[in-house]
Order: sequence, then C-alpha cells, then structure tokens
Amino acid sequence: MKPKKSTLAIFLLPAIVLFLLIYLLPLLLVVCTSFFNWKIGSPIFFSGLENYLKAVQDKNVHAAVGHTLIWVLLQSTVHVFLGTLLAFILAKQFRGWKVFRTVCMLPNVISTAALAMILLNVFKTDSGLFNGIISLITGNKFEWNWYFNSKTAIPSVTLGWLLYPGLITILMLAAINSIPMDLLDAAKIDGASASQINLMIILPMVRNSLGTCVIIAATSMLKEFELIYLTTGGGPGNMTLNLPLYIYKVAFKENNYSYSNALSTMLILFGIIIVFAINRMFRMDESDY
Repeated sequence: MKPKKSTLAIFLLPAIVLFLLIYLLPLLLVVCTSFFNWKIGSPIFFSGLENYLKAVQDKNVHAAVGHTLIWVLLQSTVHVFLGTLLAFILAKQFRGWKVFRTVCMLPNVISTAALAMILLNVFKTDSGLFNGIISLITGNKFEWNWYFNSKTAIPSVTLGWLLYPGLITILMLAAINSIPMDLLDAAKIDGASASQINLMIILPMVRNSLGTCVIIAATSMLKEFELIYLTTGGGPGNMTLNLPLYIYKVAFKENNYSYSNALSTMLILFGIIIVFAINRMFRMDESDY
C-alpha cells in the first residue's frame, strides 16, 4: 500500500521549512546583497556589478583563486589516488586490515584545531619535529620556518590534509566490496591477472563512487578555512591565501559585507562548475554495472 501524497507532504514539510530558513533564504540574501554597497557605518545603496568588477581587478582575489584551484587539483588527484590505492590494498583483507582501516580514519576524527596545533609543533622553527629529524640526520642544527617562508609555505600547508585520505579509502573500500565475487572469480578462471582485474574490471565498476570521492575532495578545498587560518593566516603575504579565508578577512576585518558576499557568490559558482565538470568526466549519470 502506497502512502498518500498528503501524508508524504506532512512528513516532508519540516525538512522543507528548515531548508528554506537555514539554507535557501540566506543564500538568496548573499547573492542579492552582492549587488549593493554595504559597509558598516555607511549607507546601503545599489551598486550593480561594481563588486564583481572589483574582484576581477583585485590581486588578492587572483592569488586566492589560484591557490584554491591548486589545492582543488591536488586534492582531486593525489589525495583521491592515495585513498583509492589504500582501498585496493585493504580489499585484499590481509591480516590486521581492519586495524589498519581504523588507523586510516584517525586523522578524520581529530578536530581541525587540534590538528593545526600538532602541525605547528611538527613544523616549529627551533624545536619542531621536522627540523629535529633533519638536524639528527645531518648532525648540524637545522632551523627553517616552514610555514612562513615563501618557498615552503604552500607545501607545508598542503601536507595538513593531502596525506589523510581516510574518508576516500572507506568509501572506495565499500564500493569495491559491493562488487559481486562471482564476477571476479570468473575473471580469475579466464586467466586474468590481479592487475588486470583491478584495472579492467574493478576500477570501471566503481567509477561512480570514484567520481563521488573526487567531488568530495574537490569541494572540501572550496571550503577549507580553519587549518589555514590557524597555521599561517594566509601568509606570508598572501602565499597561502584562499577564497574562504579572503572572504572572512573582507567581511570581518574590513567590514565590507557586500564585497565578501560577491566573493561568496563566485565561490558558489566555482563549486557548481567543478561538480558539473566532474559529473561529466566520470559519466556519473550512468550505472556502475
């Protein structure tokens, strides 16, 4: 017996109301106010595309967009590759694989603030773990300000999330384990090697899950804020500045809410474009098998 439409509407109503109040209306407010001049202590007036034209000429926006796209690319490739590789290894279910699976997820359950404090101590100039290891190997006192040197700032910040693909590993492992074993056994009987099974059977069959992981990885970099803010604050200069951090600075340090809303609208559009491109790339509207 199918439920009545009125019954479905009653159960869906609270979720729809919450969606409208908490998500959709604030989103519309952000987009609409991006066409105004809105600063604390100044009258609000319509300015058209002025904020967007300003963003096109803003050197900080150029740097922030560039860094954001670099991190999106690295997260979508290196990070997903590492997670997928670990998933293929764990799918062999060697002895102790469940313990290793749990260890892979540990960085994901640590709060960003705690992780930032750990990384600050690892890369500390005078007594950091990283400099200490290099000093021990070379036999000479080594001091390097990893976070605030223009040559190493971006790599040091990137290591904060690039090497922790626990979520990707778990998602891909679930997708691999959902493949019917009969199909894999038939491939083995036909003489397919382990690498052929992985590359020609398993990988194409988990394409949709892989595309989902790429979307998760890419969009996570479009909203990355806490780790950068707590480690470098976007410095030195604007070497590690990204769009979310610049939006925060414009809104809460310069009190220019209309400009920050214009940048937020641009960030939303970037996200939509990236998700659409990944969907097309992985043909995610088609079935895995």
